[in-house]
Amino acid sequence: MQETSSTPQSLDESVLRNAEATLETVVSAREAVEAVIFGQKNVVDLALTTILAGGHGLLVGVPGLAKTKLVETLGTVLGLDARRVQFTPDLMPSDITGSEILEEDADRRRHFRFVRGPIFAQLLMADEINRASPRTQSALLQAMQEHHVSVSGERHDLPHPFHVLATQNPIEQEGTYPLPEAQLVRFLLQIDIDYPDRDAERRILLETTGDPESRPGAVMSGEALMSAQRLARRLPVGESIVEAILDLVRAARPGEGDPAVTEHLLWGPGPRASQALIFAARAHALIQGRVSPSIDDVALLAAPVLKHRMALTFAARADGITISDLVQRLTARLGG
Repeated sequence: MQETSSTPQSLDESVLRNAEATLETVVSAREAVEAVIFGQKNVVDLALTTILAGGHGLLVGVPGLAKTKLVETLGTVLGLDARRVQFTPDLMPSDITGSEILEEDADRRRHFRFVRGPIFAQLLMADEINRASPRTQSALLQAMQEHHVSVSGERHDLPHPFHVLATQNPIEQEGTYPLPEAQLVRFLLQIDIDYPDRDAERRILLETTGDPESRPGAVMSGEALMSAQRLARRLPVGESIVEAILDLVRAARPGEGDPAVTEHLLWGPGPRASQALIFAARAHALIQGRVSPSIDDVALLAAPVLKHRMALTFAARADGITISDLVQRLTARLGG
C-alpha cells in the first residue's frame, strides 16, 4: 500500500512538477536565438517548434536570409553537435552516411572500418537538398525516418537527439531534383522565410558589420533538450483542440472535405498531418511559456504543417490559387 501511494496521482501533476524549470529554459533559448537572428521571430519560433516536437524542418527561402546562420545558432544555443552539408548533383549517399574503408594492421591483417559521415550529428543542415540526386535524397530521408543507417548490412544508430533542417531555394530550379510528395511528409514543418522588414534590416546592417559581431552562448544541452521534448509530448491537449485539428485536416481531403476547397486539390493531408499538428501545437505552447496548446497555436501552425502535404490541380494553378489561400480559408473557421 505504501509503495502504491508514492505513485503520482495523475499525469498532469507529474508534468507540472517539471514544467516550470523547463519552460524558463526553453523561453531563454528562444530569446538567445532571437538576439542573433533579427526580424525572423516567426521563423525562429517554428524552427524551435520543429526541434522541440522531435521532428525535421524544411526551410524555404531565397539566398541571403540567414538560413545557415539560423541553424548554426540553434546548434550553439541548444548545445548540439551541428554540421552542414552542401548538396550538389554529384553528392553520393556515402558522402552523407559514411562508408567502409579497408585497413591493414601491424600484423598485415586486413579489415574494414566504418568511417562515419556528417549525418552522425545531432543537428544537420542539408543545404539546398533539392540539388542532390534522388538516390542521395532518399538516403538522407530514410535515415531521418529510421534514425539509423545501414552500410554493408551493418546497422549504425544515429545520435540522440537527431534533427535535420533542410533548405530549398524556391526561385532557382534549374538542375534541381524536386523532392517527391511522398518524401516531403517526412518533414514536420515547412518554414517559409521572407525578407526582413526595414527596421530589422537596419538592425542587421548596424549589428553584423561591426567588430565584434555578437555570438550566442549555450542555453541548453542535448540532455536538457530531450527532457523538454519528453515534456512537450506529455502536455495535455483539450478535447476542443483535438476536434479542431480533425476538422481542419479532414476538411482539406478531396471526397470528404469542404468542396469549396477540395475542388482545387489533387490530394490532401493524411493522418500524419493530424499527428504533426498535435506534436507542433504542444511544442509551440511550450516555447510561448504555456503548458497547454490553444486554438491559436493550431491556426498558426496550420500552414507550415499542411503546405507540403497538399497538391493543387492544374486548373487551380492556372487560376493563381495557392495552397496558402486554401489553408487560410480553412483556418478562418477555427474557433468560430
